[in-house]
Amino acid sequence: MLTTYVFFTFLDTSSKYLVLAGVSALIVAWVRFAVHVVLVGTLLRGWRDPLQFRPVNLPAHVLRGVFLFGSTMCNILALRSLQLAETTSIYFFGPMVITALAGPLLGEWAGWRRWLAILAAFAGVLIITRPGVGVFGIGHLFALGSMLSNCFYVIMTRRMSSTETSESLILFSALAPTVLLLSMLPFSFSLPHDGWHWFILLMLGVFGGVGHWLLVQAYRLATTTALAPYPYSQMVWMIISGWIVFKQFPDRWTLVGAAIIVASGLYIVHREHRLRLQSRAASDVEAEALAKKL
Repeated sequence: MLTTYVFFTFLDTSSKYLVLAGVSALIVAWVRFAVHVVLVGTLLRGWRDPLQFRPVNLPAHVLRGVFLFGSTMCNILALRSLQLAETTSIYFFGPMVITALAGPLLGEWAGWRRWLAILAAFAGVLIITRPGVGVFGIGHLFALGSMLSNCFYVIMTRRMSSTETSESLILFSALAPTVLLLSMLPFSFSLPHDGWHWFILLMLGVFGGVGHWLLVQAYRLATTTALAPYPYSQMVWMIISGWIVFKQFPDRWTLVGAAIIVASGLYIVHREHRLRLQSRAASDVEAEALAKKL
């Protein structure tokens, strides 16, 4: 899981580097997904068992892929003007939004403690963006759009995971935007200028594809609850990467807001873990009582 988010940091750092060098954001997004598709087929050895990629609900896969593309595209556009740590901090507000949306969309309602954590995290976002004091800009808007699009992507993943194979989920999330964006590529003329930029562009798919593959492997080896805190490690890598590559270090307000968001997210992880343990204990007591009656 730690290695996964190192790869995702490489992905965002390379994307920011390319768009600042003048490469079209659309080209960056398309190549990232196209190489991802090739890598997934190679790593999962799709030629041996093509049925592992067979979709049960193809329209849902396409819609889920559109949400992932929206998240990726908005993130790339946000990186033009924001620091890596800023986009990541806003992105980390996503789990709180998912917790809030899970009630009406999935029937998984949050209690008052988790709602307080959501409100605290929202305060952290306001500290980072500081609307009304001349700080909030188009980059923050794109970052919020990326976060919201990813929330719907995650919710669809939860709903589809019971009927779709993990192989189909990881393939179609990249295949759908790769195919849908083909018609738009002729209108993007800002290509890489030299071999170095082409190399970085191709590596985007490697960073994204290997990162998602490592993510799948992590969830095969450990529970969701055990892995939940590890995504927040990306904040450390983003700050280091932004400082080394772009000579940018987040200001104190960004660090304060990020700390609030991370703390709120970790509390929600802790609270859901406690509730899961209580539910399991209650089930064990009920089963024991029933066994005594029988």
